[in-house]
Amino acid sequence: MTDMATISSMATVHCGVARADGRLWATAGTLHFTPFNTLLGLGPYQIDIADVIKVEPCLGKGAGLLPITAQAIQITLKSNQTFQFILSEPESWVRWFNSIDC
Repeated sequence: MTDMATISSMATVHCGVARADGRLWATAGTLHFTPFNTLLGLGPYQIDIADVIKVEPCLGKGAGLLPITAQAIQITLKSNQTFQFILSEPESWVRWFNSIDC
């Protein structure tokens, strides 16, 4: 983690049963996810922070169904598209997004 200007963490993005490990980071204007393995098709993502309407803790799931951890966040966009990331210190991410009034 860094100061409130940026935030960064290793993360796992989930899309149904598919998942990819990578790096998640955000600046005041953009959320970025870069997977370690780009061949899986889960990223890279660049999301405009202005499109984010909600960031909340959620349960990370194994096989897309079974809750395996509470160390996760769900990001909801204005389009109702959602992204789920398993990462350390999810409460820090929620606080960071709340601090920038997205």
